[in-house]
Amino acid sequence: MDTHTPPRTEGPAVDLDLRHHGDAEVRDDGSTLVDLAVNVRADTPPAWLREHVAASLGSLAAYPDGRAARAAVAARHGLPVERVLLTAGAAEAFVLLARALKVSRPVVVHPQFTEPEAALRDAGHTVGRVLLREADGFRLEAAVVPEEADLVVIGNPTNPTSVLHPAATITELARPGRTLVVDEAFMDAVPGEREALAGRTDVPGLVVLRSLTKTWGLAGLRIGYVLAAPETIAELERAQPLWPVSTPALAAAEACVAPRARAEAAHAAHRIAADRAHLVAGLAEFAAHGLRVAGPAAGPFVLVRLPHATAVRHRLRGLGYAVRRGDTFPGLGAEWLRLAVRDRATTDGFLRALGRAAAEPA
Repeated sequence: MDTHTPPRTEGPAVDLDLRHHGDAEVRDDGSTLVDLAVNVRADTPPAWLREHVAASLGSLAAYPDGRAARAAVAARHGLPVERVLLTAGAAEAFVLLARALKVSRPVVVHPQFTEPEAALRDAGHTVGRVLLREADGFRLEAAVVPEEADLVVIGNPTNPTSVLHPAATITELARPGRTLVVDEAFMDAVPGEREALAGRTDVPGLVVLRSLTKTWGLAGLRIGYVLAAPETIAELERAQPLWPVSTPALAAAEACVAPRARAEAAHAAHRIAADRAHLVAGLAEFAAHGLRVAGPAAGPFVLVRLPHATAVRHRLRGLGYAVRRGDTFPGLGAEWLRLAVRDRATTDGFLRALGRAAAEPA
């Protein structure tokens, strides 16, 4: 990237449905479709985790006690408990940050998950956007973020681009007086969690968000956590309602950071990487149709650009497959689609359907 070229910026006047997410593609008439729209790992939660959560139901008469789960998460990242806050999924964390932190110039680096900007807007903030460019592979350089920003939000690996930004590049964004929020919801799907910032205490203003819903198939249970300096955690905790995380979700959190679960997640990350390579290789066969894959992809999904993508997406639905539209992400448009990585048999079926959908006249 030419760092002398001003970054593309976009104010909140551009009207996009920031609250549209992949689950909308598989509701109602989409419930029978093969799901490549939602980024939750298929065939989850595993049986052992379902049984563990079910065993917690006997304690529902008591108010939730998050101390053990909080300590387990802290131990998993080598942190004191004062640096951990458990939340009802990462989405709650975005709302807490928007409402609790006293900031005046928040900036969201796009394309990325739209809920952080939606939460900031709902809290009354005027949100600046930095739009990373396709020509640069949607990669970040610290110079593109305005110096005056006192809150910066970025995903890593980023949804929907699947780009994994170097940790060193992200930490260049840190400076006194700025809160740097890094959404690592998909980091446990990256082999070795390379480029992770979770557990770091040497980066000023760093706030790391993690979700346990994607890898473990717990989207309906809502469990995630925030890692930050104790004073930031205290501010966010004051903004939370009492008992924000249910007893079953606390049981799941404690189980999912245990050594057995971490080993299983690490194995799944390598399998996802292999399945993603298979998907990307299959998509390369559609270059003649104008399809391009953004990348290199590092998450459990890939972003593709395809002429007439809206028509192709509708045809795919008729053929039994749901994919995520890209036009609700700032910085993208109607020609973009996000595809979740699935097992090879599912991917092969999807690629055959894509061949039929792309071959039809526009």
